[in-house]
Amino acid sequence: MTIFEMKDDPQSKIEEAIRNPRNLGEMKDADAIGTVGSADCGDMLRMWIKFKEENGRKVIDRATFQSFGCQTAIAVASVATELLKGKTTAEASAMSGEELSASLGPLPPVKIHCAQLVEGALRSALSGEQTQTASPRSTSTTLLQSFASDSASEKKMKIVFQPDEPRERDERDAR
Repeated sequence: MTIFEMKDDPQSKIEEAIRNPRNLGEMKDADAIGTVGSADCGDMLRMWIKFKEENGRKVIDRATFQSFGCQTAIAVASVATELLKGKTTAEASAMSGEELSASLGPLPPVKIHCAQLVEGALRSALSGEQTQTASPRSTSTTLLQSFASDSASEKKMKIVFQPDEPRERDERDAR
């Protein structure tokens, strides 16, 4: 019995997965990496996958993830990375977001995009798996750099700080 089978309602399962996420973090020796998301809405997810030979088949040995997004995306990615172990590329590619998040129970309609985000990162990793391997850490971009570069090419942001008490600051500056 997994920790996700102990709770009955979906919200409790999601909360438990958030409190104790599994497979969170970058994998330095990954065979495949997939990134999906949008800087516009703020949700991004990167998934790393490592393969192994098992009974003459190439299967997923482990998967990890990093996420900039809501807590539900973290919960779905956590349970999905556990579910992927032992699956072939074809088996994993055939899985839907609904299947990847099934152990959490039905997601609220406004959170279905979280499962789709995880599915997209998985498909991104698996589609490039044959030709793209993880590059050395010094030349690969981090999830944060990817997030920043996506938005930097399209938009600029100006941050303006306003003092709490403008009169006092004006008097100090005048001295």
